[in-house]
Amino acid sequence: MSVRTIRTPLDAPIGAISRRFGEKSKEVERFLKFAIVGAFGFLVDFSTVFALQATILAPKPGVPDLNVTIATTIGFVAAILSNFTWNRIWTYPDSRSRSMRRQLFYFAAINVVGWLGRTLWITFAHEPVGNFLLPLVLPEIQLLRPGYIPGPAAAAKLGTMVCLVTGVVIVMAWNFWANRRLTYNDVE
Repeated sequence: MSVRTIRTPLDAPIGAISRRFGEKSKEVERFLKFAIVGAFGFLVDFSTVFALQATILAPKPGVPDLNVTIATTIGFVAAILSNFTWNRIWTYPDSRSRSMRRQLFYFAAINVVGWLGRTLWITFAHEPVGNFLLPLVLPEIQLLRPGYIPGPAAAAKLGTMVCLVTGVVIVMAWNFWANRRLTYNDVE
């Protein structure tokens, strides 16, 4: 059975890079595609959290902050749906021995483990991280926005975004490894 794949402008440079790894070239190609899909998922996640915090789920000082947890969870779910779709279509188009439903179940279960670790980290670390970083970056912010005076939630917002970036990097490594072993273990 022939599997149709999506071709993108990124395929040529990914192929050129991955061929340098000899026998491991296919796995390197998959990792690079997984990372690109993850970067797009990060944009989905980050922009969703940013929009929610700027509108209906602004963080409130105090740990733990339910608004932060809800906003980061919604962003994470949006990214999971995007990432699963693109990984199934582009990164692992040859992985079809399991139904899409079963693959989505495995993909989601692995991501829930990542989400749990990431959410706990963000929920409990965002305020201390923000309180530590805001005085360090405030002069640079004020260069871009003269007269800026941070509001009561500024440190929490900054801490949320910094913890989100850190969590995304760690969860990406976990997700690639676990999904390759479980969700997409039917490809060579």
